[in-house]
Amino acid sequence: MSSSRRHSEDLPYVHKVGVPPKQDLLKEFTDTVKETFFADDPLRPFKDQPRSRQFVLGLQSLFPILEWGRDYNLTKLRGDLIAGFTIASLCIPQDIGYAKLANLAPQYGLYSSFVPPLIYAFMGSSRDIAIGPVAVVSLLIGTMLQDVIDPTENEVEYRRLAFTATFFAGITQATLGFFRLGFLIDFLSHAAIVGFMAGAAITIALQQLKGLLGIKKFTRKTDIISVMHSVWSTVHHGWNWETIVIGLSFLAFLLLAKYIGKKNKKLFWVPAIAPLISVILSTFFVYITHAEKHGVQIVPHIRKGVNPPSLHEIYFTGGYVIKGFKIGVVVGLIALTEAIAIGRTFAAMKGYQLDGNKEMVALGTMNIVGSMTSCYVATAVTEIDTSGIHALEELYKNLQKREVQLNLANPGQVVIDKLHASNFANLIGQDKIFLSVADAVLSYAPKMEDL
Repeated sequence: MSSSRRHSEDLPYVHKVGVPPKQDLLKEFTDTVKETFFADDPLRPFKDQPRSRQFVLGLQSLFPILEWGRDYNLTKLRGDLIAGFTIASLCIPQDIGYAKLANLAPQYGLYSSFVPPLIYAFMGSSRDIAIGPVAVVSLLIGTMLQDVIDPTENEVEYRRLAFTATFFAGITQATLGFFRLGFLIDFLSHAAIVGFMAGAAITIALQQLKGLLGIKKFTRKTDIISVMHSVWSTVHHGWNWETIVIGLSFLAFLLLAKYIGKKNKKLFWVPAIAPLISVILSTFFVYITHAEKHGVQIVPHIRKGVNPPSLHEIYFTGGYVIKGFKIGVVVGLIALTEAIAIGRTFAAMKGYQLDGNKEMVALGTMNIVGSMTSCYVATAVTEIDTSGIHALEELYKNLQKREVQLNLANPGQVVIDKLHASNFANLIGQDKIFLSVADAVLSYAPKMEDL
């Protein structure tokens, strides 16, 4: 036997992957389209089913409540009641503030937390997200609308344009879902979304200086230079010390409540109910001291009653239709991106599937109906704290139940520091965190001697 032959026999067997046959261009294009638009094969459950069953499946697909509602029981009702009261206590004072960001009367923020959630309850598939106005969308629609119509001088026209933009935002969302174009959302880069959210947070904080300092005449511009100039130019005659004391006191109270909720998970309800307690206490304090007579601004009269119809207020003709359409498309996409991201996060944590296209149809429908019932753009509410560490802990527990080991690869230095500070690294094991993907592959790949 030659030495070369002996040498080849000593080498381990390596499987070679053959070159795949060349596909027909039309078939390759067809397969790509099918994978992009119909990856989940939505018509599969309807195959080989009688007409009556197909009709039922169609209704359940459009209204998921018809499917999960059959398993609803008193235990779930109790949990939903607790969650509902918790979210309501948080959202009522916030909705009033968000309406102000959108330059609308306070009741429109409350309206937007009433009808849209009812529609989503029947059509949505996420079990965990709350629906209502949010800070980013309220600021965005308020800023874009006031560039077209002055909300102070033309309050009625401004409100009509807000309903028009909400209508077209819903049309945009529902259309993307109906034509299964949800994959377009994935093209929005994470860096762009984070940058937008961070910029919006700074803008919102700057705009709140007007209320915190009690300034009555404030710039409508949102850039930091204009805002700070407006703040410091009124320092001697525009600031109201009573407003500052009240504002800082309750700001400290809210921060303390949030700290308590983070330190003790059993007291999660403390930061949730803190905003409503702040509203009640501050209202009582202003009432007994008549602080409004000393320059403290109060919320004006809130119109009572349920949502009045507003279909007749939507612009379907005239010059404002195109402007409402442009604003609606932008706001609708931003709201959609936030809602889908939150829904997917909760679905991954709780171990269930979320159909992004169905979510888009549900979100779009609720905003279309909302625009006809005096609501402005609503989306998923994110103010209840769910930090990244808590999400990882939930994911770890869920994977453990399935006997799947969680490993982390290529974390940055900031992430590593947080993993160790939160003791999460010890929870999953120090040997389950790898500085690079290559290290993880080498650790778990079969060794040559095992082949």
